[in-house]
Amino acid sequence: MALGLQSPWEVTEITFSGDESGQRELHLHIDFVRGSRFPDETGVACPVHDTVAREWQHLNFFEHHCFLHFGVPRIKTTDGKVVTVNVPWARPDSGFTLMFEAFAMALIEREMPVNRVAEILGVYPQRVWTVFNHWLEKARKADDPSAITRLWVDETSSRKGHKNVTLGVDLETTRVIHVCEGKGKGVPKIQITQLSMDLPPAFIAGAAESFPSAKITVDRFHVVKLLNEAMDKVRRAERLEHDELTGHKYTFLRNRQNLSEKKEKALSEMIELYPTLGTAYRLKVLFNDLWEMPGKEAQSRAWPTGVMMSKRPKFRHLWLSPKPSERIGRASFTSSKHALQMEYWKALIAKYSLQKDAPEASAISRISST
Repeated sequence: MALGLQSPWEVTEITFSGDESGQRELHLHIDFVRGSRFPDETGVACPVHDTVAREWQHLNFFEHHCFLHFGVPRIKTTDGKVVTVNVPWARPDSGFTLMFEAFAMALIEREMPVNRVAEILGVYPQRVWTVFNHWLEKARKADDPSAITRLWVDETSSRKGHKNVTLGVDLETTRVIHVCEGKGKGVPKIQITQLSMDLPPAFIAGAAESFPSAKITVDRFHVVKLLNEAMDKVRRAERLEHDELTGHKYTFLRNRQNLSEKKEKALSEMIELYPTLGTAYRLKVLFNDLWEMPGKEAQSRAWPTGVMMSKRPKFRHLWLSPKPSERIGRASFTSSKHALQMEYWKALIAKYSLQKDAPEASAISRISST
């Protein structure tokens, strides 16, 4: 009953076996009713030609490994061919039952390493990889990306050593639809109307070529990352003269509401004691307020204060950063790679959406809120 077998399949024998180590195994022997006929591809019931002994590993029975044994029938079809009958509890050419494979995939889906899954199931890791690759390829072939209109693109490291892969994520369902090695233009050319991404030149070139009509939204995570890098550059410059700032990197980078009571008190004291840091921190908060503004016009009106403050030499680090300005320079969004970072952000507002409801992957949203 636990296997859900129906006629003509039936369990004929149940045995336990053990070895010197004390490991015991449950063996279920299955058979079919003699005289049974099985349909071929055309639906015609054909007689059994012979049987082939097969074995499948099933889910454990308590702590004991469980195996199914069955003489799989082969039938002779109407055109004289000998064909193996597919059994209902396992897919063809697999050494595991469908329930076993479903459990393995459920563990992997919850981000458990394949080696650990193999250890739990008591099999070699390569066998688990074979199962994983089979179902992944089947799902990929069955997937239809033609209806996707909102896409998020980013790169991540696939392993130690910074071997990068580029991900394409459906923003409606937050599921990965495409992965390719490197960080070039290798994304699927499907009809996209909204695109959320970082701004490296390769992404910009790929977006222009593959999605010419897409509305681009700056990925909030990467914008906040650049802003935090500028904030930390100001802190490090001040730390050269004030040892008290050592160890307070994340005091200035985290959102204030996420700080402990002790860190929040330290932040309040430092932005009062060190005016340069205080002004830089307020600029950081001012920029973050842009996410709560309803659109480009409201965001653009918020710039006068930032423009005046950015002209002060002491705060130049907050608005000037070679790496992002070089990116914009190569993309021809500004005329000089040494342009004020203020112009960089203003160009983003003019060129792309920068809104609080920007379409971004949920994981990125969670990271940027820390």
